[in-house]
Amino acid sequence: MTRLERNQKKQKEIQHLENKEKTKHISHVILKVLLIVFLLCSVVVLYARFIGTSGLIVKEYGVASDRLPDSFHGLKIIHLTDLHYGSTIFQKEVNELVQEINQRKPDLVVFTGDLVDKHYKIKEQEQEQLIKTLSKIETTIGKYAVTGNHDYEGQTFNDIMLQSNFTVLDNSSELLYYGGYDPILLVGLSSSVKGKRDIEKAFSYFRQEGANQEIYTITLLHEPDSIDNILSRYPTDLALAGHSHNGQIRIPYYGSIIKVKGARKYSESSYEIQDTKLYVSGGLGTSNYPFRLFDRPSINFFRVQKK
Repeated sequence: MTRLERNQKKQKEIQHLENKEKTKHISHVILKVLLIVFLLCSVVVLYARFIGTSGLIVKEYGVASDRLPDSFHGLKIIHLTDLHYGSTIFQKEVNELVQEINQRKPDLVVFTGDLVDKHYKIKEQEQEQLIKTLSKIETTIGKYAVTGNHDYEGQTFNDIMLQSNFTVLDNSSELLYYGGYDPILLVGLSSSVKGKRDIEKAFSYFRQEGANQEIYTITLLHEPDSIDNILSRYPTDLALAGHSHNGQIRIPYYGSIIKVKGARKYSESSYEIQDTKLYVSGGLGTSNYPFRLFDRPSINFFRVQKK
């Protein structure tokens, strides 16, 4: 073998070793990247499961209207929704919820559906305790509720709500008075996902002889996408909805990434549709999967004022 041939052979061996080291280095880099991605994903999942679903945020809003009767100036409303008891909400969280509500001394408390998660079989003892705790909610006017799509299995929803002194306003309305002779109208709609919604029945007040067509109206509905259908027929000043969980999994500067039937158009926290203010609460529990990301459990607290 000539000197040239030996040099070429040596060069090939050196090149082979360099390639081998380079491949080894790239493999280590890829492995490190994959490990970091795995760890980050694990942290996000653990955060969304155990931290994102815990605690309670109270979101405060001011609402003003020149249609509000003078006697209702300063009206305090607490809106809660989508408890989904048995998902990530149990008795401990309900106890804390009631304490937060009563601290604010609301005039009106409204619940817009999904009391017990449809995948959870609530025990008799749990139901009795839930009734006992919800009964402790104190208001000056009253407590009202409408059904969500998880509330149609058996009589659990009605039993708990009625025994907790809530009035169930499914496809019905009630005139509310507060220190004066001029009332406001509270309207409630059943879930549209389950096909129980009846807008004409719910708003039958406006078809009565002598009805005040300018009355300040608050509408409770589970699925926010129903609002367009409502407003095409009847007036509403303030609409309160749930169902969307505001996406439950949210991305900063983007918003909700998962939208469900009944809340595909209106899934964010608030909207102004002509003269109607629509607020969609993110709710308390979880649905379908026990995770919340950038969307902590929350209730809405409204101060309604005469403009």
